[in-house]
Amino acid sequence: MLSVHNTEPITQQIIILLKTILEQNYFTFLDNTYQPEKGVSMGSPLSNTIAEIFLQHLEQINLKQLLDANTITFYTRYVVILIVYNIKLISPVTICNQINKLHPNLIFSPTHEMNNTISFLDLQITRLPTTIDIDIYRKPTTTDTTINFKSNHPIEHKMADI
Repeated sequence: MLSVHNTEPITQQIIILLKTILEQNYFTFLDNTYQPEKGVSMGSPLSNTIAEIFLQHLEQINLKQLLDANTITFYTRYVVILIVYNIKLISPVTICNQINKLHPNLIFSPTHEMNNTISFLDLQITRLPTTIDIDIYRKPTTTDTTINFKSNHPIEHKMADI
């Protein structure tokens, strides 16, 4: 991926820098210092970039086949992954098995829709006969009060949900 957009000397310099950073990847927990055996510790400035590069590589190599075959009709990822697929062409068990074979450290555990509805991040997605309906997902424990009206916040903030 690096060599596509850089010269060979620059690619080698970036690889050396990344190796050095990853070898010095430490974190502290309960006054103990640890070095992960694999991966990047959460909170590291580099962790998001490394995770994104890793996932993009896996998607380009492996998931592209499923998307090109139209067995998966929609795929997106943010913190979680949302996959829409054609049940006549592929089963959820097959998708789960294929994704879990991509890498030994990745475990895909699906959440299936119930009553034609599934939550994705803060959205509630409902499948209708000819379209989909998207609404803001609220947990059953959600209250309508987000900022106490007596708090020292600007009135604009307090009235935002009304």
